[in-house]
Amino acid sequence: MALRLPQRSEMWLFDCGEGTQHQFLRSNLRLSQLRRVFITHMHGDHIFGLPGLLASLGLAGDSSGVDLFGPDPLETYLNGVVTNSFSRIGYPIKVHRVEQFAAPNKILFDDDNLSVRCCLLNHRVPAYAYRVEQKPRPGRFDLERAKKLNIPPGPIYASLQRGEKVELEDGRIFHGKDFCGPNRPGASIVYCTDTLFSEAAIELAKGADLLVHEATYAHEDADLAYQRKHSTSTMAAQTAAEAGVNQLILTHLSPRYAPGNRLTPNDLLNEAKAIFPNTLLAKDFLQIDIKPRCNSS
Repeated sequence: MALRLPQRSEMWLFDCGEGTQHQFLRSNLRLSQLRRVFITHMHGDHIFGLPGLLASLGLAGDSSGVDLFGPDPLETYLNGVVTNSFSRIGYPIKVHRVEQFAAPNKILFDDDNLSVRCCLLNHRVPAYAYRVEQKPRPGRFDLERAKKLNIPPGPIYASLQRGEKVELEDGRIFHGKDFCGPNRPGASIVYCTDTLFSEAAIELAKGADLLVHEATYAHEDADLAYQRKHSTSTMAAQTAAEAGVNQLILTHLSPRYAPGNRLTPNDLLNEAKAIFPNTLLAKDFLQIDIKPRCNSS
């Protein structure tokens, strides 16, 4: 899953299974914009594409560096593959171990605009869910008031919207807080795979605008889910409902539900929608615009 950040010309990737490079070639994503990769766990279907992707990015020669976040063995795995394949990575890579940050209120990544938190899931190996949250945005700017006061448009409006104090050439002084409404919430997304039903995932996903959650099994195959520590469609929907998210996307479905079989992906979708109606099935090249639910723009 790729998260585009148009306002900063960056892309973040969540997991990197085999074939990821080929999917990039078929998409409108630009690999040169890759800045961060978040790995949930060390099973092959989530990491086998990573060494090749990083090597290709190095051959392109247009990367300023990539930050990798994931379980403790991630760095050893990458070093082994790169060394023994005699690959050359011609840009800086920094690996961040997430285990110590997998606790409530701990921040894994933070900058002026975004923050990332994570939690430990319930899988056969250490696996982590990630939450990306946009920080609150300035309130709506009262354009009509600014016009009535004959404040010249342009950069001055931008300064006022940022809450700054502005002094005009005629000596008048205005404060941004007098022209802006309350801060507006930023958008948030949670990526949660692989896991059995998890209270920690519910806590991490509280109030998120979008939850991407695995649904490996149908409800009737719950015994398999418990044995292999994966979620059913109904577990994913229950997580979404209890967390109060805005939208749920189901991913990581077992091949046993391929079209033509007795149970199909649509059956899993309907099971989830019976609990959480605003649910979609993931598919290749699906694009979702993530907007805060309180923002109508």
